Amino acid sequence: MPRARPPLVTVADVRAALWSLVSTAAGLGVAIALVDGVHATNPWSVLLAALVVGVGDALLRAPLRRLARAGGAVGALVLGLGAQVLVVWAALTFLPGITSTSWTAVLAVLVVAGVVMACGHWVLGARDNAYVVGDLLRRARRAAGLPRAALRTAAGPDGAGDDGSGPAADQRPAGVLVVMLDGVARPTLEHALQAGLAPTLDRWLGSGSHRLESWWARVPCTTPASTLGLLHGTTDAVPAFRWWSRRLGRMVVTNRPADAAAVERGASDGRGLLADGGVAVSTMFSGDAPTSLLVMSRASEGLGPGQLFVRFFASPFVLVRAVAGTVGETLKELYQGWQQVVRGVRPRVSRRGWYPVLRAVTNVLLRDLNTALVAEQLVRGAPVVCVDLVDYDEIAHHAGPLRPEALRALEGLDRVLGLWEEIARGAPRRYRVVVVSDHGQSLGDTFEQVVGRSFGDEVRRLLRERPPARDVAPRGAASRRGRSDGEAWGPANTALHALRPGRAGEGRVLVGPDRDVPPGPPAEGASATPPAAQPEVAVIGSGNLGMVWFCREPRRLGAAEVALRWPALVPGLLASPAVGLVVVHDDEGPVAHGPGGTHHLASGLVSGRDPLAGYGSRARADLVRVAGLEDAGDLVVVSAVGPLGRVHALEELVGSHGGLGGAQCEALLLYPDDLVVPDDERDDVDGTRMLVGAEAVHRRLVGWLAQLGLREGA
Repeated sequence: MPRARPPLVTVADVRAALWSLVSTAAGLGVAIALVDGVHATNPWSVLLAALVVGVGDALLRAPLRRLARAGGAVGALVLGLGAQVLVVWAALTFLPGITSTSWTAVLAVLVVAGVVMACGHWVLGARDNAYVVGDLLRRARRAAGLPRAALRTAAGPDGAGDDGSGPAADQRPAGVLVVMLDGVARPTLEHALQAGLAPTLDRWLGSGSHRLESWWARVPCTTPASTLGLLHGTTDAVPAFRWWSRRLGRMVVTNRPADAAAVERGASDGRGLLADGGVAVSTMFSGDAPTSLLVMSRASEGLGPGQLFVRFFASPFVLVRAVAGTVGETLKELYQGWQQVVRGVRPRVSRRGWYPVLRAVTNVLLRDLNTALVAEQLVRGAPVVCVDLVDYDEIAHHAGPLRPEALRALEGLDRVLGLWEEIARGAPRRYRVVVVSDHGQSLGDTFEQVVGRSFGDEVRRLLRERPPARDVAPRGAASRRGRSDGEAWGPANTALHALRPGRAGEGRVLVGPDRDVPPGPPAEGASATPPAAQPEVAVIGSGNLGMVWFCREPRRLGAAEVALRWPALVPGLLASPAVGLVVVHDDEGPVAHGPGGTHHLASGLVSGRDPLAGYGSRARADLVRVAGLEDAGDLVVVSAVGPLGRVHALEELVGSHGGLGGAQCEALLLYPDDLVVPDDERDDVDGTRMLVGAEAVHRRLVGWLAQLGLREGA
């Protein structure tokens, strides 16, 4: 039977409109009572003002979209804020019963009302982010032709009916939403499920609509490597989070938009995961998506089409409420960090400096914006949408992977998934939701806490020379007590570079710990920096994976030459209680040296005590691969691993990833039950069959797209 035309107005629409009117009136009423310069003679005038604000938003949305089409995301922000102020000013100036004396008073009312509404949202326990996409929710419900209560039970997260009739009854074309939960290990998700912090995912798994399994994130298990592999199908160009390139004669930092763009150019074949009409939202790389929103590698092109940001920037009080929530999140982080100190929680790292602000922006402002952007793409019917949510990863780095505040971040992400699920029910496509992480995290005291010196300082000490004047480690890569990790600054650099479209090729990072790394020539084919102008040594920590480069050498140095020129280096590192093994090349290939023995990685020959014992069955294969990458360090270092899987980050992060040990390599893959992972695509990892490497997950995702008719030429 043909699908019935959805009603123009439903009961849910009326109820939502009334609730919006009441909440806006309450916020305005409190603000008017608190702000000098604005007065109301009766509550009916305040209610009328709230009505005018809502109607003004509806009338201005269409022209703002047309204007923002030319002005980009920045234009949408300016226009949206201007529209909010204009509507509130008109309501407080021309309506009977209300008087205002100045623009500053109107602005104060706008801010106070937003704060009051945010606080009310928290007190009433309303679902996070729902206010951001309220009109999209109503639009989706109308399109589905069902009341809200029916929508909650009519379909599972992939659009299938609970009684099994969904696939036959649902004639909508297929769509796929890929949600990347940055840094979430499968064991961590299972803890959250058992703690009741992920009810949406628990419902999917409990109903049988989805399956959950692990996949192995190979070394380096970092965001740039795994994201490049998931979106473009290769990780060969990424040996760490940041690395020294002998070809370019400089440091490559993947949270610099120019470097991210260069890495993507080298990896892309034009047929990435999102090539066929897909949309990338807040990812490091684009996956060759025609539409990119807040994508780091595309920052030189701007943040994305401006009209797509209008819903967030122009809706009354939405941006103000998000900013208010950001301030609240900053204060919460300061309190939680102080509580760790008071309770004597260990291991722990400093949670001061810029980190509280970065956490707040990531966990409130960016999350709300991502929620709105993805919801809009679902309602528009984009065939494939991929979004990266970094909330958990950022908190876990500083608090610990299983600490309460980190798991609470998963609770918020689960609510976002529930919101997208509800919107997808009324979308023009029947969306399958695939949830994947790029890696996990492992807990442990840092190298500096164990040794008393940073990893970079220890290497320089063992080289028996003072820190070189042009050593890149102090500013660019070495662990510094209390510094923020480089990953956290990625979104900020993406936004700042996008303010100057077309100039990201300059390669200059504007904020964060990598801001002073000499940028060098970013373009492919550009001449490298002369050796005399290069630092003598570069020391990098990517979680508990470390690398050392002798930058002025034209080639990777072998074990014999390293021992001859710096005899104390490798033995000194192995004598450290924080180091588990050091990989150096000899004539037969890479060799893993441990405190009591060696392991020739190519042949598998072990002499003495096996240094790979305790690192799992994938250690040899992963180390052979990473040590053989073109830009891998002359030395590859992996920290010691304790009996509980605790590692020692070579940077100041209590939760880390990049090397081996703990849960950092056990990423998750959650997918609808009507999609299959063939067993012959899996490998054995410590007795469990799973996909190995982001490339394998990429191939499986592409296979699913082809199965659903979303891959051209398949």
